[in-house]
Amino acid sequence: MANLLGVAIFALAILISVSLHEAGHMLTAKAFGMKVTKYFVGFGPTVWSFKRGETEYGLKGIPLGGFCKIVGMTAQDDDVDPADEPRAMWRFPVWKRTIVMSAGSITHFALALIAIWVAAVSLGLPNPKFPTNDAEIRQEPAVISISDCVVPDSTPRACAPGDAASPAAQAQLRDGDRITSLNGKPINNYGEMLASLRALKPGETAQIGYVRDGQPGQTSTVLAQTQRPPIDDPKGAVGPVAALGVALTVTTPTRVTYGPVAAFGATGDFTRELAVGTVQALQRLPQKVPALWTAITGGERDVDTPISVVGASRLGGEAFANKAWLLFVTLFISLNFFIGVFNLLPLLPLDGGHIAIAWFERARSWLYARIGRADPGRVDYLKLMPFTYVVILIGGVFTLLTITADVVNPITLFPR
Repeated sequence: MANLLGVAIFALAILISVSLHEAGHMLTAKAFGMKVTKYFVGFGPTVWSFKRGETEYGLKGIPLGGFCKIVGMTAQDDDVDPADEPRAMWRFPVWKRTIVMSAGSITHFALALIAIWVAAVSLGLPNPKFPTNDAEIRQEPAVISISDCVVPDSTPRACAPGDAASPAAQAQLRDGDRITSLNGKPINNYGEMLASLRALKPGETAQIGYVRDGQPGQTSTVLAQTQRPPIDDPKGAVGPVAALGVALTVTTPTRVTYGPVAAFGATGDFTRELAVGTVQALQRLPQKVPALWTAITGGERDVDTPISVVGASRLGGEAFANKAWLLFVTLFISLNFFIGVFNLLPLLPLDGGHIAIAWFERARSWLYARIGRADPGRVDYLKLMPFTYVVILIGGVFTLLTITADVVNPITLFPR
């Protein structure tokens, strides 16, 4: 039940985002004096509407987006009343049309930024200092968790009868202890602990200094043997090395909460990372089509494959049911940012396509004026329709693939 409620809440949040996207177009168009005749949430048959001034507002029967009708978006629009010609959108300066057409994406960016700031001061944002690679992990304090045994080979597996008991457990070390010395040699981080261990031999007795609950202690144990590659060459040949039977416990927090002022800087940093990730995701989209097809036809679903609104809503429902609030908010942030960037791509029928054409017309008129030729006028949108249909077809097929994959083989983050 909680999962379904989360799905509904997330889907409603997406619908509100898209509705605000269209409201951004409408409000900026009205502010510049363009005529907006319709603003509706949803598509299909009208469920309810009212008219205020020259604009009809309402709700459609299929709640999958929304739209607003701005008179004369292109010079080829043939449904413009002669009385409205001076207010047709295409007659306005290019900078005003750019603001109107980009207002939808700006709205998505604004929603994402607000949500990031709110998360920064309440839930916390991912800690940029959290270790993500071997070099960073080795700089962590040598805080340990005790293994049940020492697996004698290099392949990780569960403990089996005959495996050596953990030397650390035999030395009465505990989870959360921090190793401070090994045979008298000071240990400042996990990397130094590994290096000191590798300098010893299996079967050798190690004197261990540690700190527990702020109090120092000493113990000793006989080291076991396992197989590992060289520290400086993880892909090198494995060989016998001494083992203490411990694993690293990362003490750096995974997320950081900020004050209201510091949250602005954190929001900027997070947004930069999000922008880079979004661009990289867009670049990888063509490569992910085979993986989507594999997921649809019965293969394993790659968690790095794109998801549709359906998939995002399902993940939002899982996050809600498991009280993973940061994940819920992050999904909302990522989706809004992605839609904002995607909608600015210079392709029709996206807003970015209309913006690109407007500036192309402006640049072409400027160039023709400089070389003494007559202004060629407006771009004929009708000649661009074949390209537009191709974009719509590709987008439609990709959307169908992602929705199908999200229905028959969805990504799940919480095992059941």
